[in-house]
Amino acid sequence: MGNYKIALIPGDGIGPEVISPAVDVLVALADKFGHSFTYIPLEAGGCAVDRYGKPLPEGVLETVRECHALLLGAVGGPKWDTLPGNRRPEQALLALRKGLGVFANLRPAILLPQLRDACPLKEAILAGPPADNSPKGRTGTAAGFDLLIVRELTGGLYFGRRGRSAGGNSAFDTETYSRKEIDRVLRVGFDAARRRRRKVTVVDKANVLESSRLWREVAKDVMQEYPDITTDFLYVDNAAMQLISSPGQFDVIITSNLFGDILSDEASVLTGSIGMLPSASLGPGGEAGSRFGIYEPIHGSAPDIANKDMANPLGTILSAAMMLRYSLGLEQEALTVERAVNAVLDSGLRTADIARRDKTTGGQNERLVGTGEMGAAVIRALN
Repeated sequence: MGNYKIALIPGDGIGPEVISPAVDVLVALADKFGHSFTYIPLEAGGCAVDRYGKPLPEGVLETVRECHALLLGAVGGPKWDTLPGNRRPEQALLALRKGLGVFANLRPAILLPQLRDACPLKEAILAGPPADNSPKGRTGTAAGFDLLIVRELTGGLYFGRRGRSAGGNSAFDTETYSRKEIDRVLRVGFDAARRRRRKVTVVDKANVLESSRLWREVAKDVMQEYPDITTDFLYVDNAAMQLISSPGQFDVIITSNLFGDILSDEASVLTGSIGMLPSASLGPGGEAGSRFGIYEPIHGSAPDIANKDMANPLGTILSAAMMLRYSLGLEQEALTVERAVNAVLDSGLRTADIARRDKTTGGQNERLVGTGEMGAAVIRALN
């Protein structure tokens, strides 16, 4: 059985509230399968600014590097919005991503059958092309959509040269990509497609941006090595429209840092609640299960509901499942967590963000629960 060291950064707002049940699930899972997980709690984000005067204190990055993976809650909030850029909580995330070399962000967006009514799209759209050959054993839906957005994470506009004029009346941000940066994230996406439905859509703005033209050139080179994968290209504005009008057409979307940030948030809304969605940010690695990763739900710190036992912990719990799969190589354990989440939703338990929306039950079989009770229900469903 395995011995694993997991770094924990609960962060700000609801971060500590959603990390706690995720860790409880991991503790129960370790007991069930005979593993040993050691947890290393650390501070970063707004809470670190308050205590240490900086979003990423000295030594945090080095400590995380000694672990198998990092499980993160959320950082930031209005409290720190007036700070200069280098002291804002979000800088901790950028520094961790860059310092840990996690260059590929994986964000799955699946329409779960229990939450179908929460999707803002018309039923006629959802009844379109089915995602009927999802990876065996995963939660999903026989019709609707099951897509994965692979976002480049350590290059592009967010890490390019930036500044303002001397008078402050103009500003600039520079998008820069190298062939190597594009190539490596494309390969992560193409490899993921081989485990899914074997279709890749590369999203760019090659009709306008020179960096996007390089993306398209590299993609056309890489796709030659994956003849079993169907590959197409979309401009980002068209991709945004297609996500709304026909999400079922997509399997794996691969795109740049900026475009991926926007499109993945758009896709999350289609699933019914941003609180349900996990993410994995992966570094270099060979065999499945050998990559270091940062795992976090895609929602923010939601300070308006912090400390009210209202936050949905399922996105964080599913992020922990992705950690089991991608960084620890524990596929059966990952499936066990995902099936437990599915079973809890089947039972009718709902946090406030996903409550009273089921057309088939009219909400009659739903029961509103808090963060802690939802986490405890997942633990019970592990057996």
